[in-house]
Amino acid sequence: MAEIRWDIKRSADIYRQILDARLRFWISAGKIKPGEVIVWRSGFSGWRKPEELEELIPCFRRYERSQLRKIKTRKPSRRALPEKTRIKNILIIDDEKDLCQLLGDTLSSHGYNVEFANTKKEAMVRIKKRSPDLVFLDLKLPDGNGLRLLSCIKKINPSTTVDIISAYGTEEVRDEARKLGAYGFIDKPFSEEDIFRSIRELRKAGAS
Repeated sequence: MAEIRWDIKRSADIYRQILDARLRFWISAGKIKPGEVIVWRSGFSGWRKPEELEELIPCFRRYERSQLRKIKTRKPSRRALPEKTRIKNILIIDDEKDLCQLLGDTLSSHGYNVEFANTKKEAMVRIKKRSPDLVFLDLKLPDGNGLRLLSCIKKINPSTTVDIISAYGTEEVRDEARKLGAYGFIDKPFSEEDIFRSIRELRKAGAS
């Protein structure tokens, strides 16, 4: 059986036709990131975003995990914030347990109290028990939509700051998140600096 070939379109041009194994490698290595290209192959009704295809999503997940491993092993170059910051308690809501653990380890090493939730139900329990100062919220949760959870968080405690972390940051989604009270939007895959830059911006804007 012949190996699957994919057509890769970047902007208005056909980038090139590549084999399935090469496409998966490029995604896993970060050469193709969410939103950069669309793909097509035999059997499809039209062009698709690779990050929306079930068979390719694991490749994006692998790249995301590899980036977080680098964050964990990298020595902090500087403190995230001066000592007197009001952002102390952080909740990470994401269905990827590895991502939560690696990001949590990084934030903990800078003095933050970090908790995790992998589902909407678990997140609601933690938020009601102790309202965090800052929430990093993924939009794709196994038991609910992240935007709905965002609305619930802001109703429970309007002063909690919420940053969205997602690989599906269309303009429509960003606008809806802002309307519901999200402060920022961090695209996946992200780096340690992306996270700490967001925290610095929060403090500068007085959101902390």
